[in-house]
Amino acid sequence: MRLLTVAVGFIAAFLVACKSVQRTSMSATYDVVIRNGSIYDGGGGKPFAGDVAVKGDTIAAVGKLGQGRGKVEIDAQGLAVAPGFINMLSWANESLIQDGRSQSDIRQGVTLEVMGEGESMGPLNGAMKKEMVERQGDIHFEVRWTTLGEYLDYLVQRGISCNVSSFVGATTVRIHEIGYADRPPTPAELERMKKLVRQGMEEGALGLGSSLIYAPAFYAKTDELIALAKVASEYGGVYISHIRSEGTRLLEAADELIAIAREAKIPAEFYHLKAAGQANWNKLDGLIRKIEAARAAGLRINADMYTYTAGQTGLDAAMPPWVQEGGYKAWAERLKDPAVRERVKREMEKPTDQWENFFIAAGSPDRILLVGFRNEKLKTLTGKTLAEIASLRGKSPEETAMDLVIEDGSRVSTVYFLMSEENVRKEIAVPWVSFGSDAESLAPEGVFLKSNPHPRAYGNFSRLLGKYVRDEGVVPLEEAIRRMSSLPAGNLKLNRRGALKAGWFADIVVFDPAGVQDHATYDKPHQYSTGVRHVFVNGVRVLKDGEHTGARPGQVVRGPGWKKRPQQ
Repeated sequence: MRLLTVAVGFIAAFLVACKSVQRTSMSATYDVVIRNGSIYDGGGGKPFAGDVAVKGDTIAAVGKLGQGRGKVEIDAQGLAVAPGFINMLSWANESLIQDGRSQSDIRQGVTLEVMGEGESMGPLNGAMKKEMVERQGDIHFEVRWTTLGEYLDYLVQRGISCNVSSFVGATTVRIHEIGYADRPPTPAELERMKKLVRQGMEEGALGLGSSLIYAPAFYAKTDELIALAKVASEYGGVYISHIRSEGTRLLEAADELIAIAREAKIPAEFYHLKAAGQANWNKLDGLIRKIEAARAAGLRINADMYTYTAGQTGLDAAMPPWVQEGGYKAWAERLKDPAVRERVKREMEKPTDQWENFFIAAGSPDRILLVGFRNEKLKTLTGKTLAEIASLRGKSPEETAMDLVIEDGSRVSTVYFLMSEENVRKEIAVPWVSFGSDAESLAPEGVFLKSNPHPRAYGNFSRLLGKYVRDEGVVPLEEAIRRMSSLPAGNLKLNRRGALKAGWFADIVVFDPAGVQDHATYDKPHQYSTGVRHVFVNGVRVLKDGEHTGARPGQVVRGPGWKKRPQQ
């Protein structure tokens, strides 16, 4: 009888405790409650009706909250609630120094900018710092950092609305030790390059990034890249690459990336998956099959893409790498030599598999658009095609391209129309492809209006959600959200990012699936996307009812190799 009495007492106490916990939960005060939305948690499953609660920088609860209230209440009836989107290829490294609000991406729901396509903002030596200042265009800044980690901390100290992270650039560590020479590193130089990669990984870099069509990255051989990737692998990092060819030698270049992944025992990713140049459009299916075979063999291979048929780079992609050896000054000086000019012109006109020739891949000079000049006297040419400028000057397109490089003091920002719409849809349908703008994060004001960006800067993610998901049904909305959130977060091994889960960081986007739309065009690129209502970064609202709040709660998101340094 005594045992029965004790048992009954325990049960009664347990029930009282449960009721107490339930009452506490029901009366809990959150900082934010987003109610009645269609919740897409990032996992790719069907949405469910419910609420999301935020406390501090963290998601406190997901589901039906009952009586739990928030200091801020948002009614998301008819709206999608999703994890913040991850921009897998961002060139916001300078635009965030100019304007930390990250407006063009925040207004698309992007909460994390991932930088470092071959070149990263550190590590730098004295000569590299000096060159970075000399090569500045419309945006001017002091170089107040040396390492990549210091640069990322510098952005946060200035105040940014988005989170930031970066790969360490293989090109950057090569320039640090070798400069712009076309030669392999000596054993001592390679050891120093590996040490720089190790430093970057311990400062929180996500892995090693390369961009192999451009000089001086073009000069790096496969064994050099494997050696550097092995260091990144030791820290759990990723090798990510703008491969050596996206056109004439696309499949061979893919083999190189896969070989690096295999030899270095490292996950790998293709930057901006594509088949460039009409003659190569039929190679995309073979590329996808090749990647899927590598995945089936146990390699972790993924890719990212932008949702447009044109790419953006410089006029360097229209000229052979040999003429660019030594850096911009040596390149421009060579282009003044009549004999060199004649040879460059011949090689620009000739199809080749020795280097990536975008002059040929574009198809014609009227499919090459000049969008950004450093020289104020040339800015009136912004938005004209190479064919138009050549006609105005009475010269051949090849000669005009060489002249513009000399006159502008830069490689000249250039848009090349290279891909097919059919292939863009095929790439979007691939389940292991995430998304990156390959662009800055801008605002239609001030210094940013001095050049024309690619429209992807303002529309890459909204274009996916509007044109390809809602209007064309290429993939379901829940799948598109997975590919912009949990897929890249998992590939990069990010800590508590990329999903709507209790205890994870509160990076959240609330948008209208029926109304989300890109508006930027090649003629008028400085136009915000619409349809995103609210964005939270680390629990702080940076977009309210479609307008920026001015808040700058962005933090550095570090990779798995990060070793926290003691305070100095």
